[in-house]
Amino acid sequence: MLLLPPPPPTRFTSTTVFSLIIRHHHIFPPPLITTTSTTTSTTTTICATASLSYSATDDLTSLHNRRYDFTPLINYLSSTTTTTTTTGSDSPTSLDPTELHLAESYRAVSAQLWHSLLKSLCSSASTLETAYALVSWLQKHNLCFSYDLLYSILIHALGRSDKLYEAFLLSQQQTLTPLTYNALIGACARNGDLEKALNLMSRMRRDGYQSDYANYSIIIQSLTRSNKVDSSVLQKLYQEMESDRIELDCQLMNDLIVAFSKAGDPNRAMFFLAMIQGQGLSPKTSTLLAVISALGNSGRTVEAEAVFEEMKEGGLKPRTRAYNALLKGYVQTGSLKDAELTVSEMEKCGVSPDEHTYSLLIDAYANAGRWESARIVLKEMEASNVQPNSYVFSRILASYRDRGDWQKSFSVLREMKNSGVRPDRHFYNVMIDTFGKYNCLEHAMATFERMKSDGIQPDNVTWNTLIDCHRKSGRHGMAEELFETMQESGCSPCTTTYNIMINSLGEQEKWDEVKSLLGKMQSQGLIPNVITYTTLIDIYGRSGRFKDAIECLDVMKSAGLKPSPTMYHALINGYAQRGLSEQAVNAFRIMRADGFKPNVQVLNSLINAFGEDRRDAEAFAVLQFMRENDLKPDVVTYTTLMKALVRVEKFEKVPAVYEEMILSGVTPDKKARAMLRSALRYMKQLLNSFS
Repeated sequence: MLLLPPPPPTRFTSTTVFSLIIRHHHIFPPPLITTTSTTTSTTTTICATASLSYSATDDLTSLHNRRYDFTPLINYLSSTTTTTTTTGSDSPTSLDPTELHLAESYRAVSAQLWHSLLKSLCSSASTLETAYALVSWLQKHNLCFSYDLLYSILIHALGRSDKLYEAFLLSQQQTLTPLTYNALIGACARNGDLEKALNLMSRMRRDGYQSDYANYSIIIQSLTRSNKVDSSVLQKLYQEMESDRIELDCQLMNDLIVAFSKAGDPNRAMFFLAMIQGQGLSPKTSTLLAVISALGNSGRTVEAEAVFEEMKEGGLKPRTRAYNALLKGYVQTGSLKDAELTVSEMEKCGVSPDEHTYSLLIDAYANAGRWESARIVLKEMEASNVQPNSYVFSRILASYRDRGDWQKSFSVLREMKNSGVRPDRHFYNVMIDTFGKYNCLEHAMATFERMKSDGIQPDNVTWNTLIDCHRKSGRHGMAEELFETMQESGCSPCTTTYNIMINSLGEQEKWDEVKSLLGKMQSQGLIPNVITYTTLIDIYGRSGRFKDAIECLDVMKSAGLKPSPTMYHALINGYAQRGLSEQAVNAFRIMRADGFKPNVQVLNSLINAFGEDRRDAEAFAVLQFMRENDLKPDVVTYTTLMKALVRVEKFEKVPAVYEEMILSGVTPDKKARAMLRSALRYMKQLLNSFS
């Protein structure tokens, strides 16, 4: 039977944790009420020793070393149908003799033992209901006075069992204290409901309680696990820690470093790394790996190398994951030689490359166009008994797609078959996207059919890719047909699907259908995101429906969404295409007032607006603004300026702009050369007319 051992001779707080040990003897007679356990095939007896430490003058010294058999109570609670009795229930004197006898027999049990018993019941999901009944029963009979600890134990257990709703219901029965707040925050974080966790921390602060480092740590860990980590959210949390004067311990600093690294903010990750080292503490190996990955992903391979070397100097022997983190950085920056040297060093140090190592090296060769070298690596994988998977071939295929070599998709598929690897959904999605990107719609549809014949069900990514590639090619009818087929197949459209279809209908200027689709989207519980509003502003702007575009911008702001530079670019571009330069300038001013710095694309649209409005002087003023703000003009900038000069028939100034473009290191494209030829042709005609 399970026994709770006696506490030590010194007094402990109510949070003392008692370990469970197994004894093979019975102390008390059989339980008062016999029930069949729902969790085990035999009846177990739960006992406890209440070895209480009192002074010599205490009247309760006779209770020293007394043992308690909790089996009758557990059986009684398990058999009770009502397990939600609250403090305001009937007085115990109105209860049946069995319950009264139980209450009296456990009157002298210490709080420590009740806490330990509750924890043992909470350790299994099958006895959670009994645990809940125990708390209610104790409260009814005033047998334990630290109820906030009891509730926090139960809330913690409910959160661990994914019963967040029940945890919140339970919390409403008591005034929230720091203990119950902490338990609820932990339950929310473990269940991925970070919004509720953050709201609870704010409410806790309003109630005059200070949050502790453990709450911040568990929320940051949850953010990191869920891949929803955002640098701005982390910065806000850190500001709150400073405001609450939370002393950062080693664990919390490690959590912050990993979180900022995963959020793609290596600067702040390095800041906290310096902080932890400045205090004479050692970061975890996993923390250093996260920093190396973040630096590598940002192209900061020199700093990644420095952290890697620092890890070795600190006595840590880098393993495969550490080398892979560094290798990924070299692949990101296209440093093929460094990537090869890293793999060679791994082998020299006796560190075996894994599947990820080979995948990264293949990625590096494929990006460099060295398909034969990639094939050699595939052979090395097989020789090392590392079976290449579908993801490796997906990366090779994606690299060809990004370089425009879509024809090599077929050779990748052949190589894959020769290696005995079956294509998975991700591979097929990349292949469909490759064909769609280069308008090879027949190949895309053939791949789609092959995917289904292989028994692989298309997902949202598959359908979205197919619908979007047909939209981009102007085949709106087929896009709508695929949209309907998607729903008929049982795959529910996501926000991205609706965004694609809104774009398609907008390009066809089917405004009533756009509004209808928006309504359908919201009726399915999908909330329009920033991309939805950007798409709407873009299609309204391109069609000259600026009132609708501005209305979308206002609705979005009222919904608490922050406009993006892309959105303002879409609006300014819409005004520019119609030569509405004043409106474009006004949108530009609003954009800057919202705290956005103008980029080259937005300023190019502004130049176009002035050019279409025959205001060439203002167009060149934008060029001057770019120079003053360290923004490098691109080929579109110079081409748009030449177009502005042609519109006002200042052909003689066009060659000077073209020359400046070349001198600034910008390579003219086909459109720029055509603009120059057009200006020279007009100048020649003008000269001929005077001769």
